[in-house]
Amino acid sequence: MKVVLQRVSRASVVVQGSVRGEIGPGLLVLLGIARDDEEEDAVRLAGKVARLRVFEDDAGRFHRSLLDTRGAALVVSQFTLLADTAKGNRPSFTAAAPSERAELVYGNFCAALRELGVAVETGVFGARMEVELVNDGSVTIVVDTS
Repeated sequence: MKVVLQRVSRASVVVQGSVRGEIGPGLLVLLGIARDDEEEDAVRLAGKVARLRVFEDDAGRFHRSLLDTRGAALVVSQFTLLADTAKGNRPSFTAAAPSERAELVYGNFCAALRELGVAVETGVFGARMEVELVNDGSVTIVVDTS
């Protein structure tokens, strides 16, 4: 799995002109699922995302997590994070999980975040989405579990 986390003051996802997910302060989570990723991997990664200290304390240090701040997560499936650009000019997505498998793992990731107490909003799996965000910081973290 590969995740791009962006600390946001707000973020939303629009599908066919309708807002499908929207959060205030928290994390925009772009989640790429690889062929060999399992449901247990999603649960473990959700714990890492929820506990990753990327929010500032009163001294301005990254000392608080999503759980500490009671922030929300907007989770968007993003198979393009698994792009292989080593050869030629057209990315290859063969490392990405097939849609049915990816949707299952994506659902497990979202459920695991919710079980930890994180408010979770989502886009629409497999849909063409417009993602809008206001990056807070600007803070962007890449987590690659491969």
